Amino acid sequence: MTTAPSPHAKPGLDTGADARAPRYAGLLIALHWLIAFGIIGLLAVGLYMVGLPKGLPVKAALINVHKSLGLTVFLLVLLRIVARAVLHRPPLPPMRPWQRAAARTTQGFLYVCMVVMPLAGYLGSSFNRYGIRFWGIPLPRWGWDDAHLRELFYGVHQAVGYLLIALIVLHVAGALKHQWLDRDNLLARMLP
Repeated sequence: MTTAPSPHAKPGLDTGADARAPRYAGLLIALHWLIAFGIIGLLAVGLYMVGLPKGLPVKAALINVHKSLGLTVFLLVLLRIVARAVLHRPPLPPMRPWQRAAARTTQGFLYVCMVVMPLAGYLGSSFNRYGIRFWGIPLPRWGWDDAHLRELFYGVHQAVGYLLIALIVLHVAGALKHQWLDRDNLLARMLP
């Protein structure tokens, strides 16, 4: 069965769905914002703490909070991936096919980064003598004290962090474009 295009659709646009599509499920909305604020906090703390000199007690404390919060957000990301597979997601609003592809590609890369970044950080921490404590609970180390492997994984962690910043800027810019220029009320579907 085919549906007629929306009377408000612009010529040449892939209408896909009406702009008044239903909202995301409450769990997906809550996870989106918890993860978003967690990642922004992690990026801010991460960028700040790497500039601190070694040996400062505050740096060690920030590193431990960063690791614990990073693992917490990682668990929320895994929960979101499962919830996203199970729960209804509203279709994208009408947009050009290239915009639809750009939105899906950006989201895909965001998910890849949200999985790779904490894994690289965890593995980097596994190759040092300190290991990882998850809110005070020691976690297993998957390696030994190896400066080369530690720096390799921390390098991946850092590179993915910068890529994640760029993707977040792109994601927010796209959402604001839809809200303010296209006026398709895209943000309302993800607001609490």
